[in-house]
Amino acid sequence: FRYFPSFTVTFDSALKMMFTERKKVRSNLKIFPKDSPPLYLGPIHTHIHNQPQPKYNHIKKRRTVKIYLLKWLQTFRKNANSNSHWRSTMNLVNKIQRLKKEKKALLLAHNYQRPEVQDIADYLGDSIELCRKAMDEKDADILVFSAVDFMAESAAILNPNKKVLMPSLGARCPMAQMLTAEQVRLWKKKYPEAPVVLYVNTLAEAKAECDICCTSANAVKVVNSLDEDTVLFGPDYNLAWHVQQKTEKNIIPIPSKGFCPTHIFFTKGDIQLMRDRHPDAVIMVHPECIPEVQLSADFVGSTSQMCRYAGETSAAKYVVGTEIGLVHRLKKENPKKTFIPLSDGAICPNMKMNTLERIFLSLKEEKHLITIPKSIAKKARKALEKMFSLS
Repeated sequence: FRYFPSFTVTFDSALKMMFTERKKVRSNLKIFPKDSPPLYLGPIHTHIHNQPQPKYNHIKKRRTVKIYLLKWLQTFRKNANSNSHWRSTMNLVNKIQRLKKEKKALLLAHNYQRPEVQDIADYLGDSIELCRKAMDEKDADILVFSAVDFMAESAAILNPNKKVLMPSLGARCPMAQMLTAEQVRLWKKKYPEAPVVLYVNTLAEAKAECDICCTSANAVKVVNSLDEDTVLFGPDYNLAWHVQQKTEKNIIPIPSKGFCPTHIFFTKGDIQLMRDRHPDAVIMVHPECIPEVQLSADFVGSTSQMCRYAGETSAAKYVVGTEIGLVHRLKKENPKKTFIPLSDGAICPNMKMNTLERIFLSLKEEKHLITIPKSIAKKARKALEKMFSLS
């Protein structure tokens, strides 16, 4: 009774409480497996379990009751804490919703965000989908971009008259850091005649040095729109390989081995394992996965293409080869279908840095404002707008 010093109970009422709650304790905490032999609880033991009554032992009886009561109190405490956490989450959600109305703010969340963040977002999608949504919202004054750094930068570039806030400055994309503006200039000197196509997963300073941007959904279309036969493409080597399979142009990846740490996590063995476990499932993977994984999959596409594909096709089960956050959206949009992560370990820690607490503080204090130097923003905007003109 150390948890509740003022709580007193008679021995008989303790037994009654214990048996009332025993089933609940078993199901909630799995303390006592269903096939485990029941503990001896005195004369009542024979009546409940229909077993011979062992020799009565008052000491053992009291010890057993104490164990059961402590477990029951632990369950009570756990449920109380769980309810407290739920109430705290709902309070945060209500505060965020209120602040959004007061400040005319929009919360934009990427497909890889935490489920609770996705659930309260005004718009959910990939980076460019979100930026375009933000451009269409003329009444919004503040954009809270729950994603990683390069996405917030793109939003700031395309919405110069709006405040763009980033809940966590530590949410940085590792792949975007693999290609700097200086590196792009060096590659341009080496291939002066080749246009530069950069994945939107790059920093603003790198975008300012390219001719046109692309997404994983329109990369092939963007490359085929160019007149030149040789194209510099970065920073993701695997996406460059994906484009090379669908075009006759010569694709030169810059840097030579840029990658996404989350998508490179998948292997061909993961595909084979899932085929054995779920032979009736359709396997979808992202083009940032390594070539052998792409070749082994049934469908290769961006996050938006995966969502569209899952909604339009008739399969009942899908294996999803991308960051695990997309599974939450797929399940919500297709409740009658089953979605299984290709790997439970495919988690981008940077994407998951944006929590409800950080979103609330960012919006409340309007902190972590994203600003891009005008000279860089102007050049980068041209590259992005050129991409939009093709779609």
